[in-house]
Formats: sequence, structure tokens, C-alpha cells
Amino acid sequence: MTQEKAALFLAAALFGIGSGVLISPDGYIVTNNHVVKDAVDIRVTTSDKRVWSAKLIGTDPLTDLAVIKINGTNLPNLPWGNSKNLHPGETVLAFGNPMGLQFTVTRGIVSALNRQNPFSPNGHKPGAFIQTDAAINPGNSGGALVNVRGELVGINTFLISETGGFSGMGFAIPTQIVEPTVEALIREGKVTRGYMGVGITDVTPENAKFFDMSKAKGAVISQVTPDSPGGRAGLKVGDVIDGINGKPVSDAGELQLAIQQTQPGTKINLDVVRNGKNMTVPVTLESLNGKTGENESASNEHGKARWGIGVANLTPELRDQMQVPSDVQGALIGNVIPGSPADNAGLARGEIIEQVNRKPVKSAEDVKNALSSVPKGQDALVLVWSDGASTFRVLHSPESPKSSS
Repeated sequence: MTQEKAALFLAAALFGIGSGVLISPDGYIVTNNHVVKDAVDIRVTTSDKRVWSAKLIGTDPLTDLAVIKINGTNLPNLPWGNSKNLHPGETVLAFGNPMGLQFTVTRGIVSALNRQNPFSPNGHKPGAFIQTDAAINPGNSGGALVNVRGELVGINTFLISETGGFSGMGFAIPTQIVEPTVEALIREGKVTRGYMGVGITDVTPENAKFFDMSKAKGAVISQVTPDSPGGRAGLKVGDVIDGINGKPVSDAGELQLAIQQTQPGTKINLDVVRNGKNMTVPVTLESLNGKTGENESASNEHGKARWGIGVANLTPELRDQMQVPSDVQGALIGNVIPGSPADNAGLARGEIIEQVNRKPVKSAEDVKNALSSVPKGQDALVLVWSDGASTFRVLHSPESPKSSS
């Protein structure tokens, strides 16, 4: 049995069918979180037609990855490949179970690297997707993207199509994200990420001169969350970060990945260009998964983030940065914890909370007090302004059976 064939399986959860990859001889399997999300019973069919009962080891909604396990020994498995070594035009193979057709392989090339997910409103979600024209269809989710040496270089995750079927644009999570995420899930059942508290975008040939950069490299800071690690370190909007701990940073995606793969509590040194001057800025990272500051989170009586949301006062400076109209009053969302009620309701950093339970709020303290006063087991209704429009969102109580967190 080849390594590639051994790496394919049919995962039938309560709500769907997907694919996955055997990564160890004792039965650890990596797949997408959306394949096993809300599953009551997970069954795995390997390419030799054996059906296994699988145990959920851990999930990471932020990267859409999950690890499950079957009880086996000496199982064929795929070796890890280094996605950093991929180049556009390189041949790749996509394995999976498209449209319910088990154990299918398609061939294509790497179309592009470092793509962002256009469907993700969460700025914390890492991009760096591998784009491929190897046919990926519904059912391929969680399957292997393999290079010509038979090494795992990505996990097939989504496609872009007007019809819902293959249109030549499939996307896979690269192993530079998959491998450390899977190792953390196996080791701890969760992933802990570093958090700096700044919004970043690429330095481009068009905007480089405005930041006194001779080359389009690095990440420019577009937002600094008050009382965040970056804010306390003195980072400013317009700063360009072009290195971390002495290693060059090519773009915003690379910096984001480097920060998130660094453990909270770690002190890092950022190479910063401010108004044409080079400087080193030390920053001590906090946890993206937890509370990022006492006055940023609405907490329960135990001090834990109940709703999974951090807010900040909408200062005149932030209002200008975010281009918020003067008639919009409320508090700025500075952080949303992955998998929390706020995340499940679709709230995102940079949006404005105008009301809580039909009552106007004008500050972060107002939001904290309003959400903290919601009785246990009850949901909360928030009015949120984003992109020129206001919509109501329901935060399901974490103590309620309705909660999907």
C-alpha cells in the first residue's frame, strides 16, 4: 500500500463527509475542523476498506484544522513536507473524496502561494494558503495536497467557484501552519498563540514611498489596539515592521504567522522603520486565546472572558483611523476570541458595538457592564456597525444549550 493511498479516508460525521490524512503509524489523522464540527460519531474508512471508530483529539477553528485518532499500529502514513519550498508551477496531487467518490486523486500545479481567504472576516485567521488548479470539490476538505516526492505539503480546505464545483481555484493550508498546529493539538488538545494587538497590511510598490521605504517589504501598522502589547510597547500607526528577532519579514502574512506561532509571554524584538528611521522595539506577547487586558474584555464573576470579546473606547484618533462617522457612537471591538459566542455570532475586530439588549452604549465600560449584567443562561442582543451599516447579532450564552462554542 502506498503512502498516498494510506493517507486517504472517508470521515462520516453526523453532519457530513470529508477527507483526512494519516500522519502517524499509531493512527493520528489531520482533517478540517469544519469536517468534524458538531460531530457526535466519527467513522473513518481507510483505502483498504476497513471502517474505524475515531476519537476527536482537538480542534482549532482559527486555522480550520482538527486532529482525530483511530486505534491502530504500523499504519502507513504520509511524511511531512516543507511548504516553504514550494514554487508556482510545481506539480502537486490532491487526494480526497469529492462528491462522495471515495479515494480520488487529481493532478495540477501550484498556481500561487500566500493567498488570503477572501471569505474570512476574522483578521486573526492566518492566510498563506496554497492555490492550486488540481481539482478540489466538496468532499475534498481535509484531504492531502502532496508534492511529487509523496510528501504532505498542504491540507485541502476550500475552493472558489460561482457554481460550487471545481473552477480551477482550490486552496490548501500549508504545512508551515498545519504541522505546528497539529503538534499542539496532539500535545495539549488546544493551540496557544501569541498576540501583539496591531492591525497590519502589506507594504506595496504603490504605498512604499509614503512610509519612507525604498523597497516594498515588510508590514505596515494600520491599527494599534489600546492597552495591547504593541500599544504598550509604543508601536504607532504607520510604523513598518520589516524584521523580527533579526530575521527579515517580507509581508503582513509572514509577520502574522510568526507572531501567532510564538508562545505568549515571549519577548520579541521588532525591526521597525518609523518616518525613515530604523529602530528596535521590544514587545512581550500575550495570548490571543485568552483575555488581552482587564479593560478590554467583558468578564464574568470569575474574571474569565464570558462572551469572548474585547472592547476599547472609540477615541477621536481611532474614529479617524477606522473612518467611523460622527453619528456612530459605541465601543470598538479590539479582540474576538476564536470559538467564543462573539466569534460564533460573526463579530470581528474593528466593528463598533452601538447597543446591548436594545440599550445604547457609548464606551467600553458601558459594554462591559451591560454584558456582565446579562443573567447566566440568557443570550445577548448587540447592534453592530460595520462597513457603513448596522446589524443586530445574537450572542448565545456560554451557559446555554443553544451555544455552539
